[in-house]
Amino acid sequence: MIPEARPPSCDQSGDSCILPTTWQLVLLCSSFGLMSIGAGGIRSSSLAFGADQLKMQDKPKEDGALERYFGWYYASASLSVLIAMSCIVYIQDNIGWQVGFGVPAILMFLAALSFFLASPFYVKLKAEMNLLTGFAQVIVAAYRNRHLLLSSRRTDMLYHHKKRSMLVVPTDKLRFLNKACTIRDPEQDLTPDGRASDPWSLCTVTQVEELKSLIKIIPLWSTGIMIFVAMSQSSFPVLQASSLDRHITSKFEIPAGSFGLFTIVSLTVWVVIYDRLILPLASRIMGKPVYLSAKQRMGIGLIFSFISMVVTAYVEGVRRDTAINEGYIDDPDAMLPMSAIWLLPQYCLCGMAEAFNAIGQNEFYFSELPRSMSSIASTLLGLGLSAANLLASSIMSTVDDVTKRGGKESWVSSNINRGHFDYYFWVLAGLSLVNILYFLVCSRAYGPCKAEVIDEDDGDEISGR
Repeated sequence: MIPEARPPSCDQSGDSCILPTTWQLVLLCSSFGLMSIGAGGIRSSSLAFGADQLKMQDKPKEDGALERYFGWYYASASLSVLIAMSCIVYIQDNIGWQVGFGVPAILMFLAALSFFLASPFYVKLKAEMNLLTGFAQVIVAAYRNRHLLLSSRRTDMLYHHKKRSMLVVPTDKLRFLNKACTIRDPEQDLTPDGRASDPWSLCTVTQVEELKSLIKIIPLWSTGIMIFVAMSQSSFPVLQASSLDRHITSKFEIPAGSFGLFTIVSLTVWVVIYDRLILPLASRIMGKPVYLSAKQRMGIGLIFSFISMVVTAYVEGVRRDTAINEGYIDDPDAMLPMSAIWLLPQYCLCGMAEAFNAIGQNEFYFSELPRSMSSIASTLLGLGLSAANLLASSIMSTVDDVTKRGGKESWVSSNINRGHFDYYFWVLAGLSLVNILYFLVCSRAYGPCKAEVIDEDDGDEISGR
């Protein structure tokens, strides 16, 4: 909107361009930096902040409040992406970039305004010591006290704990970490006010249990990486859709890059159906509140992801055979006499997989980790997504290197008709199946979740046990 904020347009006839000035570059890069800071702050904090509002209730899990919250949070985030990829892009392309950027700016202003107006009603937890520093202190203290012998009877040992803390004795799991909070000599290890003389030699029971809880969920967290590997194959489906007939009517054609919206739509629709139809109906039939546990939904999501890879491999096999039979093996840009509707099942299954697994992961982390670790719980899903992107690149590079040996055509060739992307997706389907088995092992080793233990205890009280 401000002409002086950018360099003039290039002279297309003379191929000459005036470079931007220093302050123009500073203005541009500053806007990118503010967008990144804002997005990072929202994505890393809003999920945890909302969960804190529910966790302050006595038993939010009894009526599935956390489950519904995570479902609607993920659905609303997906809906915003749908709006951005359709309405906002349409405004930018047809009305102009000024309005295209102005609409999101106004929406963000209204969002910030509503956030601060409602601020007095929020539950605000006080920030404590940096968790990563606390984890490092536990590891260092446990190593320094590695020669300390732990008693088989926990009451024989003195453990350092916070004042008025409910955790005064560590659990027996990962017992070697208990050495970090064991008091050897109260006069030397503690100050007169009861604090540790050296936090790197003596930690609190709470610090030890927080690290234990994080270590305990790492195996189950790792099972979610493979599902994002399957969903990160974004470039090939665009090429796949480009080669198919995308016409809905004689005049309307779905853009190849817009097929990913079907994943978002199926995810959003499923969350609404699950929360407003399936759960109330099942609860009415059973005569009590019914909901799937976080681990169950994570497992169901992995199964849907496996099925989506199988369907993708099968459809690609049919598409490739059609291209060869039509004589288009050397023309990957040719449109085949095959409807792009064939692609909808794989996109919908992918959306179902994300709806179950990603939302289940979020609830699992927030339910199992202590309240003080909400910030870490909110970042674990994104960390898994980042790890999946790296793993996906590694898998594709490995497949490319192995399959093109001896001068053969690579399975992941740039010519999708000459390549064998169907074989590549069968490989991903096989890895997804192995991941399901790995999930079952990790789930069994983890044991029941906290919510399941609470439900069992409540059932025992009702039955008189």
